[in-house]
Amino acid sequence: MMMMTTSKVQVTYRHKAVFPLAEGQYKNIKYRMLNWAKQFSISLFLDSNNYQSPYGKYECLLAAGATEILNDTSLEALQEFHEIRKEWLFGHIGYDYKNYLEPRLSSRSAIQTGFPQLSFFCPRVVIYIDPAATTLTVESSGEMPEEIWEALNNSPEIGNDPLPRLEFMHNMSREGYLHSIAALQEHIVNGDCYEINFCTEGYVDAPHLDMLPAFKALNTLSPAPLAAYYRHDDKYMACSSPERYLKKSGSTLLSQPIKGTARRVENAALDAALRTDLQLSEKERAENVMIVDLVRNDLARSCKTGSVKADELFGIYSFPQVHQMISTVSGEMADPTRFTDAIKYSFPMGSMTGAPKIKVMELIDHYEQSRRELFSGTVGYITPDGDFDFNVIIRSLFYNSSNHYLSYQTGGAITFDSDPQKEWEEMRLKAWALERIFAG
Repeated sequence: MMMMTTSKVQVTYRHKAVFPLAEGQYKNIKYRMLNWAKQFSISLFLDSNNYQSPYGKYECLLAAGATEILNDTSLEALQEFHEIRKEWLFGHIGYDYKNYLEPRLSSRSAIQTGFPQLSFFCPRVVIYIDPAATTLTVESSGEMPEEIWEALNNSPEIGNDPLPRLEFMHNMSREGYLHSIAALQEHIVNGDCYEINFCTEGYVDAPHLDMLPAFKALNTLSPAPLAAYYRHDDKYMACSSPERYLKKSGSTLLSQPIKGTARRVENAALDAALRTDLQLSEKERAENVMIVDLVRNDLARSCKTGSVKADELFGIYSFPQVHQMISTVSGEMADPTRFTDAIKYSFPMGSMTGAPKIKVMELIDHYEQSRRELFSGTVGYITPDGDFDFNVIIRSLFYNSSNHYLSYQTGGAITFDSDPQKEWEEMRLKAWALERIFAG
């Protein structure tokens, strides 16, 4: 089933140049970068949206065009390719790649958007802005960087034209959702699992949708530190993710699972109270620590014995629509050169499955009414040195321009103590931010 679609084994030479940015110029140049990249059938834009973090390496990063593409390959083939080429690689791993990692698993629902299970490309052009947003760097295997810099500055920004008004349908009613949660809690009572991430889908037919303005609208409404815009031929993703799946720097691995959500409100006092309630919630802390333990176990499979630790537990981080409870887990790899081992032994990320992993993925496939595809997978980059950074694909829109299928999925963690009605409200809160940009 898995096949590597490239046979070239040559090192790519890249021209490189660094250009200064005026104060605040990065805000406009980002959308010029995206407009410039429209000429390519494959591109990936990663945006930290000026969130200050000790873990972010770029303010934004764009890969455009492809010298080679690896579609529906394996992590082992990806590792081998990188060892030969020592090249930049950008791309994704879809949730359903779980079926390759664990053959007893399957996905029964139909494919809709059609992203490959795993795909990476060597970009023709890599452009990135440093965390301080003072310089822009161009690396190119074709055109000279000065030509690309000039083209970026001459490219128009993405407009603010109104998006089409769309009414999303949902694959599960409120009653069906509550019934499913009751059934999942019965599994918990019976000892089949102790936490499970359960999601539903919204979808609509959207002919001739331009996803760039949709991404700009989403990124303006809900800016997030691991946002992404991705084009893969006729398939598109606009992502507003706040969650980091896995980052490798040298021999150090870092994961930042999210479990725990509270809505934001305009009233400052009430907003602060909601944040405090989240921070002190025993239920949310219990959910969070369950996933932290799962992540620690996952990282331990590729890390030195005793090196895996929780750097931060129950950190509360505020975003435009929600407060989130985020923990940070790190470890030292036993063999940093085998960087794909860290992915192999931890994918899919525990925050989007629950525990124990294999059993809950079987339950997810049984109770959810849509195939996850790219949702709750990951998108990111691998550097020539073998470092990488990957997000968790949540708070995202997916679009296939050939069949006009536009969709999103949202959900949350279900435990024995979950209140089904509150879980429904949290799921709809997450969906609201995605639907409202098409509300007219």
